[in-house]
Amino acid sequence: MRHLDLVVVIAYLIAIAWIGLRMSGRQKSAREYFVGEGQMPWWTVCFSVVATETSVLTVISVPGGAYGTQAFGNVELALGYVIGRVVVATVLIPLYKRGGFVSAYEYLGDRFGLRLQGLASITFVVTRLLAEGVRLFASAIPIKLLLDELGVNTGYRTIIVLLTAITVVYTYLGGIKAVIWTDAIQMLLYLGGAVLAIAVLSGHVGTHGFSEALHSGHFKVFDTDFSLSHILTSTFALPTAIFGGAVFAMASHGSDQLIVQRILSTRDLRDSQKAMIGSGIFITVQFAAFSLVGALLWSYNNGRSFTDLGLKSSDDLYPHFILHSLPVGISGLLVAGILGAAMGSLSSALNSMSNSTVSDLIRSFFHRTPSEETMLKLARVMTLVWAVLMAVFACAFSTSTGNVYLTGLAIAGYTYGALLGAFLLGRLVKRANEVDSLVAFVVTVAVMTYIVRGVKIDTVVAGATVPAAIAAQWLVPIGVVLTLVVGGVMSLFHRPPTSAGPSGTDMADAAKTPSTPAG
Repeated sequence: MRHLDLVVVIAYLIAIAWIGLRMSGRQKSAREYFVGEGQMPWWTVCFSVVATETSVLTVISVPGGAYGTQAFGNVELALGYVIGRVVVATVLIPLYKRGGFVSAYEYLGDRFGLRLQGLASITFVVTRLLAEGVRLFASAIPIKLLLDELGVNTGYRTIIVLLTAITVVYTYLGGIKAVIWTDAIQMLLYLGGAVLAIAVLSGHVGTHGFSEALHSGHFKVFDTDFSLSHILTSTFALPTAIFGGAVFAMASHGSDQLIVQRILSTRDLRDSQKAMIGSGIFITVQFAAFSLVGALLWSYNNGRSFTDLGLKSSDDLYPHFILHSLPVGISGLLVAGILGAAMGSLSSALNSMSNSTVSDLIRSFFHRTPSEETMLKLARVMTLVWAVLMAVFACAFSTSTGNVYLTGLAIAGYTYGALLGAFLLGRLVKRANEVDSLVAFVVTVAVMTYIVRGVKIDTVVAGATVPAAIAAQWLVPIGVVLTLVVGGVMSLFHRPPTSAGPSGTDMADAAKTPSTPAG
């Protein structure tokens, strides 16, 4: 019977690759390959942003977290994300659109010099390799469960390699247009899967199940424990979620090329802003939907622990329900939805990493800009290179345990503060020059690495005092403050520059004057 599920999944994989290639057209330039010549509809870009950041981490980890102690804490977190996106839409996006950039880090090159642009790009691709490695591994979990049901003994690494190979086909040929259109379709599929799961679960548990989940605290949105240790270590403490989440979103959506690239593909500034803010609204809805799945699963399973259910971790909960509690064919469709989330984030990462490599690193380290034809060839070659490296990093995570969603957030803590801090240093500290920015950037990454890996805070859990890491949402504000302090203090030890940019133009004027795109 489960063979029908496999047929559905295989049909989906073939269809999504064909649709991506069909919608992308023939790429003629590197700029078209990376930002679609700035002609993409805002709503498709909005959906692409949502699909890019949602991935499997949300689809399988949020229900498992809501089943446990997180309840609807992710909805609270999303409110902070919306605030951060509004700031990005009003402050940073106008800067990128007026500059005619194809990469967020081109602003750093104009403001401070090509060395910082190159350093930021290297930092971005390394962070992406780690974060997307976690995401790609997570996507293999439900596929392995499905194959196990059929008696096919396939390891995570084989699944990772095959999934990467399929995704790279339309990403390599279709560029950003293929990525955005397939992202939009995939988002609708996995969100529709959540709605279907809610409908099925509601039919099973009825109003009594909703009432039990409500009284057990599984619908709780706001965490009002204001003890200092809890605020510093819990992702879902109210100040952490709202303030820390807002700053985190400013970094992830304002200084991370993965998201900025999509925003730059819209027709104009207003469309870019609508796509950015709209994505925050959709993310909030998604968090609510997947949290509701987790709360209803708690009622459906009568509150049994993951161990009692025979599960290795919370991340196995939703895939287990899909495969064991839904009709054959429907379960295959929901697995396809999870695959869609995986392929959406993977294709987006590959295209943005290729973009940053060509637009930022080639420009930073080579005095002569290659021809448009050469740039397009380089873009496609780098897509293949990053695909291979991504699969290798994903395989390295195949022995990990725990909640992959929170793991992904922690990885971003190493570098997001330095990236956002560099942008704010350029905007707020007019005395700062290239040396100031480089030193501040390197110092911040070094200090944040120590904080992420070595700093623990004693907190009380179930009556026992245990050491806990600083919540991921506080890592970005700490990094931003470090960058601004180090860069600001260093700027006091030299004369103010006659201009804020390396080319001799004032920063504000440079932002208004379109730059020549790489290539």
